[in-house]
Amino acid sequence: MTEAQRAAAAEISAGRRGGVVGPFAAALRSPECMRRLQHLGAYLRYDSAIDPRLREVVILLTARRWKQDYEWCAHEPLARAAGVEPATIDAIAAGQVPPALTPGEALVFELCAVLFTDARVGDALYARAVDVLGEPGLMDVLCAVGYYSTLALIMNVTRTALPEGMEAPDWSGG
Repeated sequence: MTEAQRAAAAEISAGRRGGVVGPFAAALRSPECMRRLQHLGAYLRYDSAIDPRLREVVILLTARRWKQDYEWCAHEPLARAAGVEPATIDAIAAGQVPPALTPGEALVFELCAVLFTDARVGDALYARAVDVLGEPGLMDVLCAVGYYSTLALIMNVTRTALPEGMEAPDWSGG
């Protein structure tokens, strides 16, 4: 590693992540980018205005959008722990919308679907999103979609391997 890579690796290892894993191992090829990326990620994952359950739904929807195995395997258990219903997780994996969603989940599903297909949000959806999430929450959802999309692309392009013992999800549905 270069001096810059060693410094970036030491910084991330000293934080909540505890080490250079997953997307950060690949992103370390650009150490300053990795440093800045992981700071945004730490905020979004640990300190954002998004309810943890909704945050994990956003992450799983994004992992499904990009068919990102590592991201899915890392966050599927976190989604369960945050209280996301197993049927919701299964539906996301299959590329479907489950029949029973909380109002917040329904909004996040709709918002992500629009972002993934059109990358624009109409006035009515924007107003509903602000009503449900608040302006900080909406911005944090948008940033989470962008951030986890970035990680997914990094890992897809560099073919980041799953941790030993983990199995890739079946992306054939939906």
